[in-house]
Amino acid sequence: MLKEHKWIVKDPADGGKVDQLSAELGIDRVLSELLVKRGVETFEQARRFFRPSLDDLHDPFLMKDMDVAVERLRKAITSNEKILVYGDYDVDGTTAVSLVYSFIKRFTSGVDFYIPDRYDEGYGVSRKGIDWAAENGFKLIITLDCGIKAIEKARYASDKGIDMIICDHHLPEDELPAAVAVLDPKREDCFYPFDDLSGCGVGFKLVQAYSQRYGVPFESLVPLLDLLVVSISSDLVTMVGENRVLAHYGLKVLNENPRKGLLAIINLSKLEPGHLTIDDIVFKIGPRLNAAGRMDTGRLSVELLTAADEATATMVGEKINDSNNERKSIDRETTREALEMVEQGRCIVNNNAIIVYNPAWNKGVVGIVASRLVEAYYKPTVVLTKSNGFVTGSARSVAGFDLYSSIEQCADILENFGGHVYAAGLTLKEEHIEEFGSRVDSYIKQSITKEMLTPVMEVDSKLDFSRITPKFLRILKQFQPFGPGNSNPVFLTENVYDAGNGRKVGAGGVHLKLDLIQESQPYHQIAAIAFNMADYFDYIKSGNPFDVCYSIVENFYRGSSSVQLRVKDLHEREDII
Repeated sequence: MLKEHKWIVKDPADGGKVDQLSAELGIDRVLSELLVKRGVETFEQARRFFRPSLDDLHDPFLMKDMDVAVERLRKAITSNEKILVYGDYDVDGTTAVSLVYSFIKRFTSGVDFYIPDRYDEGYGVSRKGIDWAAENGFKLIITLDCGIKAIEKARYASDKGIDMIICDHHLPEDELPAAVAVLDPKREDCFYPFDDLSGCGVGFKLVQAYSQRYGVPFESLVPLLDLLVVSISSDLVTMVGENRVLAHYGLKVLNENPRKGLLAIINLSKLEPGHLTIDDIVFKIGPRLNAAGRMDTGRLSVELLTAADEATATMVGEKINDSNNERKSIDRETTREALEMVEQGRCIVNNNAIIVYNPAWNKGVVGIVASRLVEAYYKPTVVLTKSNGFVTGSARSVAGFDLYSSIEQCADILENFGGHVYAAGLTLKEEHIEEFGSRVDSYIKQSITKEMLTPVMEVDSKLDFSRITPKFLRILKQFQPFGPGNSNPVFLTENVYDAGNGRKVGAGGVHLKLDLIQESQPYHQIAAIAFNMADYFDYIKSGNPFDVCYSIVENFYRGSSSVQLRVKDLHEREDII
């Protein structure tokens, strides 16, 4: 059983604003409170929230260096220079490369793409990639989802007569690469109004700017948005502002007219075409695209996403799907070994952080395994393996703790590192493992609080089952697309029990399928799924009452839809004082 969460019901919103909005919109007070907590307080704000518009996208030329980037791209296209679109091997990188490559290909045949090998070259811009560009006569490299730290590599490219346009969304250091243009909304001197674009989002702003300046109809960019919503969802950037608008329209494209490669993955994932949600991307489509870079090569993802015909898309999609099945098998085994290490005390560190190392582990799954360990022990975690003579690994954090800073203070003994507050990657020499572990553990001990080490379930509102009406569900559905900053609301219903049909489901019977009834309202029965909560089966099967936290989801299966509660956590009533 996973570590039990502490439940915190969010503070109520201003009652006057909630009542007024509820009256103006004619909606349940619970829903109007959710809106006010999201900063939606007036009828006009609600209209914009429920009806996202592409007219609300920001002018791409507000981004620092955009004008320079557009002119350099224009020069390359009109002068028939060879252009190389270079991106990271994860979902964000491969969707970004596919988007920009597809766009540029409309205007010139002198364009190709390059995805570095995770095992041979590692993350980011590589010398090998630059050498390949030089050998093949490329004069311009456009990097996507990487490059902001490629200071030495930008010089290396320049020495070989190659210009670079960097499109990235990671945090820059004090010194920026000496590229022709550096597009990154997180630059300190960049005043673009929205700084949480994905890497693919920055690439989209580049093609939007080019289109705006050179008379390419914006409507011709809309078919690219299925790639962008996959990036936004998979990279877990905030689902607010520009991202929410782009994701809204990206989902429309994905559901109504997806590109051939994505349709192949949709079919291989056994998803219902036309009814795809952000969750389907996060849990089904994204992991498959990631598996190509983890188990084989990220080039496969780009080949899939740019496939011109159904036969190619199906062939490449099946190969990627096989890679994903292999990834899942390796992931399960590595997770089992890592959990065993922790339980037996065979860790580099197991105090304030968990750091485990096995040189035989597959580099492609260490990030997933780190996330699994955080779920199990709720401590900042680093999982290390060996690749190309170096120790390499992934780090994952807990809510509220900046793990990136603890890694950054080890910069002098690291060969390379990068990432975000909650997720990072790093490379170091084997002789520095013990010192790295000691330093990270010491830093975390000084910085982390007891509260950060307690998993918290934030509850948006208490809710009686009787309020879950068709109208309630219809309005709630319009809160989508969900994601960080606009999460699917978490509700709490107290004193519920199973109607008697509860059963274990899934491989190994690790999940629970329930029909829940609230004690005070026995006529409102509602279906629920509780993932990885089979430990509660005996308690629930005995008819005992419990409190439940859940989100409300709509399931589509073979043409029919049903409403289901997705249980996030439950507490036995006996445990409540």
